[in-house]
Amino acid sequence: MDFVKGLSRRSVLQVGAMAAAGASGFVPTRFAIGNTAKVKVGFLLPYTGTYAGLGEAITNGFKMAIEERGGKLGGREIQYVAVDSEANPAKGPENTNKLVSGENVDFIVGPVHSGVALGMVKVVRESGTITIIANAGAGAATGPLCAPNIFRTSFTNWQTAYPMGKVAVDRGLKNVVTMSWKYAAGEEALSGFEAGFTKAGGKVTKQILVPFPSDEFQANLTEIASLKPDGVFVFFAGAGALKFVKDYAAAGLKSIPLMGPGFLTDGVLKAQGEAAEGVLTTLHYADALDTSENKVFRAAYAKAFAKEADVYAVQGYDAAQLMVQGMAAVKGDAGAKPALIEAMEKAVIKSPRGAFTLSKAHNPVQDIYLRQVKNGKEIVIGVADKALADPATGCKMA
Repeated sequence: MDFVKGLSRRSVLQVGAMAAAGASGFVPTRFAIGNTAKVKVGFLLPYTGTYAGLGEAITNGFKMAIEERGGKLGGREIQYVAVDSEANPAKGPENTNKLVSGENVDFIVGPVHSGVALGMVKVVRESGTITIIANAGAGAATGPLCAPNIFRTSFTNWQTAYPMGKVAVDRGLKNVVTMSWKYAAGEEALSGFEAGFTKAGGKVTKQILVPFPSDEFQANLTEIASLKPDGVFVFFAGAGALKFVKDYAAAGLKSIPLMGPGFLTDGVLKAQGEAAEGVLTTLHYADALDTSENKVFRAAYAKAFAKEADVYAVQGYDAAQLMVQGMAAVKGDAGAKPALIEAMEKAVIKSPRGAFTLSKAHNPVQDIYLRQVKNGKEIVIGVADKALADPATGCKMA
């Protein structure tokens, strides 16, 4: 795509001002005072409602990474501007514009909700604002809606589900029922699993979609019992994941292996209790990863915020690392977008999840771990897929 066409009116005016400066001898403030003007970083994250904890964790992780690296970006002080996304897709474009047009931010970090992300990227594709998706897994954001200024430090819904397909077949599970809420994230995850599963020789016996955010699963569980599959793969998160796992066990289905992306147990494992025992998940991170980077990160996070780090904190932490590397390369000149983007594209992020790079579509090329609940703890069994990149179907990056 032609990146110049994506520049905002404000950016065009800035270019015009620079040209005028050459004729008049006037030098714009940023160049006159070097790197003393503050860099504006906007957060578009949920700070109220169901996902408030996720927004807080991403923010905490981001700021901790910045503080560990001297508290600046390319030698410049930072001004943070936070807008509560409310996890409301209908307000995605409006809230993005608060940061882009209202606050004139240099960067945007967020969001959590995939629906918000789709509204957000449509705005930033036009404005050219450099944006780092720190959670939302919507494939379209780095697929058909990809752009040079849009990056991701989290995952795609496909990426966290695809590897489980081969895992299932390798474990002798040839006929599987899949189930999720009927919404984009769930359907993308089920599609990812089915792609990996059928490629390995498996067959999806039936796909079950339930209205979002319903947690009345009894009729579905009765149907699953009657189908007698070798295994069940589901996408649920948060309170829905908590209830599904408990209901699954209560329905007497524990003899049928239960699988899903890591969100099935992350954050709710303790509350799931015995019901979660044996559940298999795939994810790009695990609290128990036995690496020095992860141990140092978790200890620092616990000390700074008096709580345990999670996958969301990691994603915020790595968004900051990506931004730090880019801004260092351009010596703090956030306006040097082509050079800044190029530096971010070449970044190697030494993450608590393990080192990763970025694909041509700006998605993480990362290891996906196989985890299993044993004795109430999430155990890392191994790597389900090494250096996995999302196919980013529909992305035309020029």
